[in-house]
Amino acid sequence: MKKLIPLSLILLMSATLHSQINLDYQEPSPEILALADVEMAPSIRIDHEAENIVLLKRNQYKSIAELSEREMRLAGLRINPKTNISSRENFYTGLKLLRVGEKEEISVKGLPEDGRFSNFSWSPDYKSMAFTNTTLNGVELWVLNIESTEATKLTSDNLNANSGRPFTWFKNSKQLLVKQLPEDRKPIIDKSEAIPTGPRISINEGAEAQNRTYQDLLSDKIDEQNFEQLVRSTLSTVDLEGNIDDWKEAAMYRNIDFSPDGEFVLVSAINRPFSYLVPYYRFPTSYTVYSNDGIQIKVIEDVPLTEDIPQGFMSVRKGKRRISWRNDKPATLVYVEALDGGDAENEVEYRDEAFTWKAPFENEPKSLLKTINRYSGIVWGNDQMAIAYDYWWNTRNMKTYAFNPSDATQEPQIINDRNYQDRYNNPGSPVTEKNAYGESVLVLDKGNIYLLGDGYSPEGKLPFVDKFDIKTQKTERLWRAEANNQLENIIFALDIKKGNVLTRLESKNQYPNYYIRNIKKKDKKEPITFFENPFESLENIHKEVITYKRDDGLELSGTLYLPANYDKESGEKLPMIMWAYPREYKDKASAGQVTTSPNEFTYPWYGSPIFWVNKGYAILDDAAFPIVGEGDEEPNDTFIEQLVGNAKAGIDAVAEMGYIDRERVAVGGHSYGAFMTANLLTHSDLFAAGVARSGAYNRTLTPFGFQSEERNYWEAPEIYNTMSPFMNADKMKGNLLLIHGEADNNSGTYPMQSERYFNALKGLGANVRLVMLPKESHGYCARESVMHVLWEQDQWLEKHVKNKGGE
Repeated sequence: MKKLIPLSLILLMSATLHSQINLDYQEPSPEILALADVEMAPSIRIDHEAENIVLLKRNQYKSIAELSEREMRLAGLRINPKTNISSRENFYTGLKLLRVGEKEEISVKGLPEDGRFSNFSWSPDYKSMAFTNTTLNGVELWVLNIESTEATKLTSDNLNANSGRPFTWFKNSKQLLVKQLPEDRKPIIDKSEAIPTGPRISINEGAEAQNRTYQDLLSDKIDEQNFEQLVRSTLSTVDLEGNIDDWKEAAMYRNIDFSPDGEFVLVSAINRPFSYLVPYYRFPTSYTVYSNDGIQIKVIEDVPLTEDIPQGFMSVRKGKRRISWRNDKPATLVYVEALDGGDAENEVEYRDEAFTWKAPFENEPKSLLKTINRYSGIVWGNDQMAIAYDYWWNTRNMKTYAFNPSDATQEPQIINDRNYQDRYNNPGSPVTEKNAYGESVLVLDKGNIYLLGDGYSPEGKLPFVDKFDIKTQKTERLWRAEANNQLENIIFALDIKKGNVLTRLESKNQYPNYYIRNIKKKDKKEPITFFENPFESLENIHKEVITYKRDDGLELSGTLYLPANYDKESGEKLPMIMWAYPREYKDKASAGQVTTSPNEFTYPWYGSPIFWVNKGYAILDDAAFPIVGEGDEEPNDTFIEQLVGNAKAGIDAVAEMGYIDRERVAVGGHSYGAFMTANLLTHSDLFAAGVARSGAYNRTLTPFGFQSEERNYWEAPEIYNTMSPFMNADKMKGNLLLIHGEADNNSGTYPMQSERYFNALKGLGANVRLVMLPKESHGYCARESVMHVLWEQDQWLEKHVKNKGGE
């Protein structure tokens, strides 16, 4: 006789198996916690002569209490309305000084207790450093005197940092121009208490406005008023004694930029009307030049609301763009305008034209040069020489021009024309030096420039210094890092003609430290920082960059980690975690290049899988996942096939080395890596489990393009549907852990993506777990959240991978 089970008990059992779980924040196992909760070495700020270093003490994480403070999400900004600074601001907790050539750190006098410091900025003469301190009620301006090592408060906590850094140095290094809260600021409206006066209505009268799926946008008139009140500031001057004077009346100021000679100020300000479709940086914006005492000189451009840029990554708005000061002149603006109407689909000989305009703007602007691709920037030299860049995303092409800024009739010389994804043939970046105005300009040496390069090559990453003759286009190699068990990156040149450069030296178990090296003298380098390795338990793990091939012959690579006590000759088969992020290419040669180094310091940041090497896993980190589309073919046309091919090649490579159990392999990734993970568990049987953090899984919710896909849904519905794990949820083959921040503000990866995907998988009977992190955005920053994420991942991997098949 069968025993009948009451329906109420069946329902209770069902709820236990499938409903939500109430769980407090957890901490991971001791092996992981010991690496995740260390005290970090300070961040540094070095002056341009490498004489003084400011050491900035930091906490790795915020607290969940900090993230729970009131936050207003308006037009792409996230604001704490009480303190008037970004609610996501990363603060430092202490400052010290270090004189180059000495080992003893110097305490800074006068700092407030429990300080929350940010917005560090050297004065133009490098004798002072300004920074902000955020109190419980607002933002103060402070300045550190480098010589006396004393910090002084210059203002009360009434600065407005809601739209970025709230101060800018005058060129005399004796004053700062600051954004302050206006006295006539209206109260912020609490929407939860507001009574609607009517519906919200959006219209379109035939114009095409194909925008990405932005988040935190304005949604009604209350949002509009709150945004305006939070962004409005007055501009005032403050000297180093704290004396304050009015400079300009209230407006929605964004950026402030002094001319090289300090006589003029370029100020951008947001204007109405606002938009409910795009973020604040596409609102109407005026660019106005004032004298340094606040007198208006010229309105340079009034940019209208920009909602309807033509389709395509290389399309831009009409009008003046990239407005800035020319570094090698006292007060001359440079800007560009599109020659193709801003529409990437229009075929023209030149895409952009750059102009200069000398203050006080009594004459007409002068044409400087035209670029074949979209203008990317200029490194200024002198009246006869400057270097310009352009690029075109669709072809991955970049051109470098040497041109005469004084003669627009002289044809610019293309000195480099390459695929910018081709890292092996990257010639490096020009070396600059400070001119009389304190601005960076080219180091010119009898027709030569100097180049600093990353030095990626088949032999590894070997940074270099070159001397380049612009006329003959011949290169002379002056220095190249040695191919040994260390990595020495060049930070910047101190005096390139004398051979002095600042470098950072590290190895897989040697924490990065800074050195002054003379490239003309072999082995001549002096350490200037002395940071110790906080991750000693990783010092003896095995680390190597392995190379292997995809079935179609494409070269791939990844960084392989093995536990410290693992005997490679034992035949023991380890579980493995593969961690990756897909990247699109237009040629196989660039896609197959190795761009990692086994000599990089092993740094287990919260998003890394390296923690699990101490728990007996093999790790294939940063596994190459190129998606290639050559010629007229787009990378995403064969996305799934290439994705699975990349994964299979990585597993095959490590399995053939004899280190892993093919049946116990996990895959994971963040953002587009999460999208990759879901697709791999859907379209292959290679993995026992997956970890997908902050991903997007239904591409119809991002219908006007995503990642590197330009086509909209209606142009390529089969691409959107095939690539969407949500559309293929019935094919899920693995055990999937979904993690997402409830406050994710990244374009396209809003939290609903994970919630709807979980519901689909749950409805179809898949083994899936969804973890929603309160208050967290696209990346996670509260200690409680990070530790819980590590715990969730550990539990999932231990159950479904390491102990697969166990109870």
